[in-house]
Amino acid sequence: MFELSAEHQEFRRSVRDFAEAEIAPHAAEWDRKHYFPVEVVQKMGRLGLFGLTAPEEYGGAGGDFTSLCVAIEEISRVDQSMGITLEAAVGLGINPILTFGTDEQKATWLPDLVAGTKLAGFGLTEPESGSDAGATKTRAVLDGGEWVIDGSKQFITNSGSSITSCVTVTARTGERADGKPEISTIIVPSGTPGFTAEAAYDKLGWHASDTHPLSLVNCRVPEANLLGERGKGFAQFLATLDDGRVAIAAVALGCLRACLEMSVQYAGERQTFGVPIGRKQGVAFQIADLLVMADAAELLVYRAAALKDAGASMAEFKQAASVAKLYATEAAVTATRIATQVFGGYGFMEEYPVTRFYRDAKILEIGEGTSEVQRMLIARSLGLPVE
Repeated sequence: MFELSAEHQEFRRSVRDFAEAEIAPHAAEWDRKHYFPVEVVQKMGRLGLFGLTAPEEYGGAGGDFTSLCVAIEEISRVDQSMGITLEAAVGLGINPILTFGTDEQKATWLPDLVAGTKLAGFGLTEPESGSDAGATKTRAVLDGGEWVIDGSKQFITNSGSSITSCVTVTARTGERADGKPEISTIIVPSGTPGFTAEAAYDKLGWHASDTHPLSLVNCRVPEANLLGERGKGFAQFLATLDDGRVAIAAVALGCLRACLEMSVQYAGERQTFGVPIGRKQGVAFQIADLLVMADAAELLVYRAAALKDAGASMAEFKQAASVAKLYATEAAVTATRIATQVFGGYGFMEEYPVTRFYRDAKILEIGEGTSEVQRMLIARSLGLPVE
């Protein structure tokens, strides 16, 4: 069963109270100023949101993946920038180290990351390597007990903030017997000579999220910073992305709920021809569609989360993750278009949150694997030999 428990619902209320008090009143200003609110991120840490799924020995709650999705949904319901900050901090920052790290690596990095006093990023995407992650050009060579890394990454979340402690990067570390590149993952601490977080992007949306291109030039880190087995980097980031797809679907679900709530309120207040616009079928039916999309997305997100918590097979979870990610993110983009239309001319004005949600939503169909990639993965899971 994937119905949320009473404990999950109580937890949802506590996160919603936090989001309404600490994030919602400031989200528009952060968006306008492209400001990354470190102080609020650390408040999220004190609330325990970054440690929901981490073991108690590192300061976490040892809880389930479903709780993390609830938290991400509720934060994203008021601000996707903060929702993706939480999603990436756990899914791309903490999880690779927790899943593949040595005891020493975990002890070094996890306590601060779990507490939310520090953030970590995951450097996968490159200027010429996005969906085709196997085309990674960043290289790492062993030299005197150190990895010497040269290359570049782009679109990396939580990688250049004042509290970023490290970024795990994928790099070619050799060649396999079949001639394909051997890809490994390596932890690069912030401040390492040759490792630079370039100027933050000027993005369409997610203005309050920390996102940078990274450059690595003759960047030296200890050999012990290899994360997991050498040559297993490809499998590691694929496993990392499976969790991330469900989590970003939870971001989309928060967006859907926000669009529904804003549209219902506005349609009940806005008067045209002497009556609320919600009396008109052309408006009311579109808002009804928002509820259908939100409810369907909720079932898909929490079904996938429940499968992970129940220890389902990797094949079953991967398919559920892709289905949830594909549907929820595309529905969220549609929902923001509908909500903007409900608001009419006001939906084009930055003073209304619906405008920010409209701008923020598009990246949901791209990050953590594009919609096209999700359709390919789903087709393959059905046994179709699609390329």
